[in-house]
Amino acid sequence: MKNFESMSFERKIYKIPEDEIRFDFARSGGPGGQNVNKRSTKVVARWDIGASQIFDDEQKQKIRETWRNKVNRNDELFAEVSEERSQHQNRAIAIERLNNLANSALIPQKERIPTKPTKSSVEKRIEEKKKVGEKKRMREKLRF
Repeated sequence: MKNFESMSFERKIYKIPEDEIRFDFARSGGPGGQNVNKRSTKVVARWDIGASQIFDDEQKQKIRETWRNKVNRNDELFAEVSEERSQHQNRAIAIERLNNLANSALIPQKERIPTKPTKSSVEKRIEEKKKVGEKKRMREKLRF
């Protein structure tokens, strides 16, 4: 059994510097009325994982593996936000999302400890199998 006093349950929260994030803006669907057709409120935030200064190579690889569906060919993690009517609010949400994605990828996964089924659960499973087998036997044609 592991010594729990020596284990640290505190986790460092990383904040991606804004100068490492590239923003693209586009016209957004959703709320905004006629404003939707005039303003570019949708924000696409891209963060180059490989060029980042705050993560080491091992952490960068962990982020790439965890979010491989959100990382493009240019090794960029991206977040698209068009929830608010304001570009400024969408930009803030996109930054928060990128930070959450990066930090959630670095949470260590607990190792699963396999358990044995209880005696009663094994008996219940076997009993159920017998019932199903009996039901199927009753469906067979009678042989004379």
